[in-house]
Amino acid sequence: MPVRFRSVWTAIAAAWAACRAADARVVRGWVLGTLIVAAAGGTVYTYYRASYTHSRRLRVVTDGEFYRSGQLTASGFREAFRRYGIRTVINLQEEDRDPLLPEQWQGKPTVSESDVCKASGVKYVSLDGGALDEPNGFPGSRPAIIDEFLAVLDDKVKYPHPVLIHCKAGLHRTGLLTAIYRMEYEECTKPAAIHEMRANGFGTHDATDGNLYLEKLIFPFVPHERRK
Repeated sequence: MPVRFRSVWTAIAAAWAACRAADARVVRGWVLGTLIVAAAGGTVYTYYRASYTHSRRLRVVTDGEFYRSGQLTASGFREAFRRYGIRTVINLQEEDRDPLLPEQWQGKPTVSESDVCKASGVKYVSLDGGALDEPNGFPGSRPAIIDEFLAVLDDKVKYPHPVLIHCKAGLHRTGLLTAIYRMEYEECTKPAAIHEMRANGFGTHDATDGNLYLEKLIFPFVPHERRK
């Protein structure tokens, strides 16, 4: 092969090798970038889930008096106790009257909620929130849990305030009894109480006149009326 052709092929081969090297760098860069994005996304998700589970929907209803949440971790409860000075916890989960809690998200459940409260000097109350899940089960009357709930709140000597009320998600059972609290103790109107339920996740569509929970529990509720 003439020298000039050999030099051309050599140049072409060198160029091709350079291109392949460049392609490899691009591929490596793309893979590395993808891994970085995936790792960052996983870190963000993990942080979100850990933070969410730690203090699931923990919200102030009336500062220094009444708070609401979903099911917290053991460390989440302790932090709430320290931050807000919680003195009584009311659990509305009929499916888990004294749940075992993990210390952190994805941890193994090792300590009961009542023991977490007891260790911090906090009163623990378990009410059967299941009655709130069956609004057709008490025609012409309100479920006993409403008066049990009000009785706990009335007795500030036995059950000191501030109070934290929670169910599993902190949306529906918690939302309903928070509305009862607001109407009973803070003169909140029914429309305002329902607006707060919607704003805190009960659901705009759910919080309507057609919802059986509102029809049976909220609309007929008469503040300051006690039933034995």
